[in-house]
Amino acid sequence: MREFFCVPVIRWLQALDIPFEMPVIIRGKHGGTKQLIRGRRSYKTSYTLNSDKYGSVTFQVWIICTYKNGKRRAHGGEFWIYAVYKVQLSLHLIHDDYRLRFGIESSYRMKNQCRIKTTIKNPTIRFLFVALAFLIINVWIYLVWHYLSRLKRSSRQVFSHLFTLKQMLEFLRQAVDRNYGVACEVYLPSD
Repeated sequence: MREFFCVPVIRWLQALDIPFEMPVIIRGKHGGTKQLIRGRRSYKTSYTLNSDKYGSVTFQVWIICTYKNGKRRAHGGEFWIYAVYKVQLSLHLIHDDYRLRFGIESSYRMKNQCRIKTTIKNPTIRFLFVALAFLIINVWIYLVWHYLSRLKRSSRQVFSHLFTLKQMLEFLRQAVDRNYGVACEVYLPSD
């Protein structure tokens, strides 16, 4: 998402009147976006992003201050800055709304563990490999949810560490090796 925080993308989204929220890259020691981090409260302001190649663009930024409160043994404040355009959220809800997107990023990281690596240029076959990766992930989630979890009071306790995605991929690889064999040697044709 960091690649989207640039003058051409923000200008294009504003020109097409497309609402957006994107994280701002915090840069600079005294200037840049680092200067927006001040105080201990969340607030809204405007910011002008400059580029030697593309000029400048001005947009709304929302600076969110959160507190770690011992989460992961950390304390103190933490700042998040978002470039915002025509978003129908309050200042305090934008951080939670953006954090929902991390689930999408996690599933794409998992997909990259499962995806068949290839140099094939055919987009249909490449799409098939991506679809197979997501299918494998969904089968793994189903198995873990239905067979490696139990209800505990009003919540479900999941024991995904007992059957990880890597273990499932290894089981699938072994099954393919058993059924189709493994090439251990390659012989060059003699002339």
